[in-house]
Amino acid sequence: MMEVQKLISCLRDFMTTERAEKMDLVVKNRTRHISIMLENIYQSQNASAVLRTADCFGVQDIHVVENENEFDVHPDIALGSSKWLTIRRYNQTANNTVAAINELKSKGYRILATMPHENECMLDDLDLTIPTVFMFGTELTGLSDEAIAHADGFVKIPMYGFTESFNISVSAALVLQNAVSKIRNSNVNWQLPKEEEDEIILEWYKRTVKNSDMIEERFLETNQEK
Repeated sequence: MMEVQKLISCLRDFMTTERAEKMDLVVKNRTRHISIMLENIYQSQNASAVLRTADCFGVQDIHVVENENEFDVHPDIALGSSKWLTIRRYNQTANNTVAAINELKSKGYRILATMPHENECMLDDLDLTIPTVFMFGTELTGLSDEAIAHADGFVKIPMYGFTESFNISVSAALVLQNAVSKIRNSNVNWQLPKEEEDEIILEWYKRTVKNSDMIEERFLETNQEK
């Protein structure tokens, strides 16, 4: 922990004060209480818009399940937002959806499928005292049978028109706006622990400072000699 803070201090010397202060402010508004899972997305434009939305609302983690489709970030739409997010890809098993859900459940998350269902909960009525991951599927076929079978519950966004669903980027924006507002106006401990803040700040610094890998290498060499 102390070494992380020292490395942060070292890299901070290579940044403007304004840039570093902006990162300090943003990380204080980051949360892992709410996360997003994208399953088997093949339309990079709308999925990349989800990354941009997550960053805007302070949601740090995006879990990307790659079964048949590999997710590529569309730079013109994400507008650099992926640089500030922690993107976890699941693509190493025969059934990456189940592996992702099981891993997140083991960390205490409740997994909610965003889709109409006979046991659905309306978005406005959702209890968010529990850390929650919202799952979104492809726009053509939705979530897989495996995702639906392993979900802890189902949440529906209110709609009043003829069209049956929003596209994925709009759905994610509506869900995150509602959920983030709800936890920020509650007694839920939604903010990151100091240790996680430092880990994220360090990662941001590494992605921002030119030749940060060389600076870090020299830092480690110098500290090992002491």
